[in-house]
Order: sequence, then structure tokens, then C-alpha cells
Amino acid sequence: MKTLSRILALAVLTAALVSTSARAEDVKAGDLVITQAWTRATPNGAKIGGGYLTIENKGTTPDRLVSGSGDVAGKIEVHEMSMDNGVMKMRALDKGLTIEPGKTVKLAPGGYHLMLFDLKNPLKQGDKVPVTLEFEKAGKVSVSLDVQAVGAQAPGGGHSGHGDHSGHMDMKKM
Repeated sequence: MKTLSRILALAVLTAALVSTSARAEDVKAGDLVITQAWTRATPNGAKIGGGYLTIENKGTTPDRLVSGSGDVAGKIEVHEMSMDNGVMKMRALDKGLTIEPGKTVKLAPGGYHLMLFDLKNPLKQGDKVPVTLEFEKAGKVSVSLDVQAVGAQAPGGGHSGHGDHSGHMDMKKM
């Protein structure tokens, strides 16, 4: 009977560990919760890439994403892409990106995003790319960008509504 109890206890512990690791991509930093961090694969020789993620502020005061860093790139900046009279414009947010209390900000293709300059190596689909985000209040936060397919519009499993279904199947979860 003791052996059965031990096996059952081990099974419960294993299940707890597995369910915890399934949510490991959610990163908490102070009042901020960072989810769905991803990037796109890049061709050989590419020197720039984009980083995308969702930041939720569960607190009562605003915070600001001011910059990023990582061994993957020479420089990581917070950028905004917008349309102005039919012309797509991209600019660095020199003062950072504010995340208001109780709000969620999504960094995604065609909007706010991280620009990864001077890539050291190509980003390969299936890899995880560690980067450090710097917030005004929450400080430095380590996240891992999941590298999706070259044309992906959303992280694996997320539906973008753009009609592009590449990157929606995560083979590791099958």
C-alpha cells in the first residue's frame, strides 16, 4: 500500500510540474504580466528582426517599456508603425511605450513592436530567443521570444484574423 501511495504522490507532483511548465511563457514583473512573446524567422544575412508580445498592467499606476537588450542583436528599440495618408511610417518611441493601469498593450506586426537591429545570427523557426525588456518601474525583465515562421502574423496557436494561418500549428504541443 505504501508503494501505491508513493506512486500516487509522484504522479500528483509530476502533474503539478507539467502544468506549471505549460504556463512558463507568462512572465510576471511587478504589476505587469507579459505573454505571447514571439518573433519571426529571418533569412540568412538579415540584419533586422521584429519582436512581439502582450503586456498587461494589473496595477493601479502606469508603467513604461523603455528599451530592450539581448545577445541576439546589437540594439533593441521600441517602435511604432502607423499609416499616414496611405504611407506606412515607422518610428522609434524615444520615451517608450506606456502601459496604463488595467490595460493591455499588444506589440504585433503593423503596430507597436520591438526592432532588433544588427542581428548576430539568423532567427530560426522553433528556436527561443532570450531578450531583456526594461521598464520604468518593473525594471529589467527576461523573456524568451518563440521564433515562428517567416510570414507569421501571430504566435503559434493565436488567430490573427489576417487570413494567414502559417505559424498556427505548434508541433511541440502535438
